[in-house]
Amino acid sequence: MPALRTTDATEAARLIARGEAGSEEIVRACLERIAERDATVRAWAHVDPEAALAQARAADTSERRSPLHGVPVGVKDIIDTRDLPTELGTPIHAGRRPAADAACVAQLRDAGAVILGKTRTTEFAYFHPSATRNPLDPSRTPGGSSSGSAAAVADGMVPLALGSQTAGSTIRPASFCGVLGLKPSHGLIDLTGVKRLSARLDTLGLFARSIDDLELLLDTLAGQRPAPGSAGPPRIAFARTARWQLVEPDAQGALEAAALALADAGAEVDELELSAELEALVDAQQTIMAVEVAANLAGEYDSNGDRMSAELSELIEEGRATERGDYEAALGAAERGAERLPTVFEAHDLLLTPAARGQAPRGLDATGDPVFCRAWTLLGTPAISVPGPLGADGLPIGVQLVAPPGREAELLAAARWVWQALA
Repeated sequence: MPALRTTDATEAARLIARGEAGSEEIVRACLERIAERDATVRAWAHVDPEAALAQARAADTSERRSPLHGVPVGVKDIIDTRDLPTELGTPIHAGRRPAADAACVAQLRDAGAVILGKTRTTEFAYFHPSATRNPLDPSRTPGGSSSGSAAAVADGMVPLALGSQTAGSTIRPASFCGVLGLKPSHGLIDLTGVKRLSARLDTLGLFARSIDDLELLLDTLAGQRPAPGSAGPPRIAFARTARWQLVEPDAQGALEAAALALADAGAEVDELELSAELEALVDAQQTIMAVEVAANLAGEYDSNGDRMSAELSELIEEGRATERGDYEAALGAAERGAERLPTVFEAHDLLLTPAARGQAPRGLDATGDPVFCRAWTLLGTPAISVPGPLGADGLPIGVQLVAPPGREAELLAAARWVWQALA
């Protein structure tokens, strides 16, 4: 039997289904890893070991409900759970106990999954860092805002975890921690019970260590089945974007090497210069995010603004100061970008672009820049960060793959091919 700590969710599900391991054994292995490592990584906001083991024992003595039955999952601490606090990464909501599960958590429980605990988030899922550290190098950020989810999966504390993305909060930490991070199409997964920042931008995020695991989790939450058959070499559009100068030199080399490696493996790889309408979406996303975050956090800011970080306060003030015309102009830019998007995929299956500016930055006082994710989040496209070549310090640099809205199954099939080719 493989070491249970390093077993991915798909193999854990097989072991449970065949009776070769119980959910309790797998959950206990995760808890042991948390006890061993979390003083360093600090990925978890709340874990109740006895409650997690009780869920696992119940799974072991009940009828198998789904392929995810008995498999442990981590849940970002902006997602409501009825049996654990949901504190949103802020002292303003310390001790907050939701009365009900978020819709996605309820789906996991209905599938027989075990909610292992709550993973740390940045403050209100924005930029102010949590206590989490990068498990590959604890002197560096794990990224944000889904800091704990990415770190916990990367460090073998849990095979699957939920995060979220409003700018780059799934893709960036997945890249920094060297795991797979999927941002599905906007609106695909029910966000009831997830703290709202922006209805136009918020999306659930999924973290895993294998494509099979992402397919398993996506099927459970959205009924998205894996693409049938094995995908052949995809047609890839490599877009450096107009902000290529922001990519660190070693990361530029790594991404260019990845594009060459994919071409050598049989993919059709073309250079693509994005249209002005698509390039304009970075600024439009920032404007829309500022205005909608300011509206959605107005109550907390007005009553507890002195307990918010400078970063979040500045964003809210920026949103409040934004003229209605500027907000409407940003919405118009989003519409024009959406109209231009099909031209990217006329002759291509995927867009390949940076996931982040480079390796996880040194230091813990910032979580990195989401600049290369903003446009795709605004367009609501599915995107995935696949671990790519290593940077100058030996840390992973993620390759971001983007597909048309609603094409998760095809994206994951192509991501499998890309990951195998890069490996």
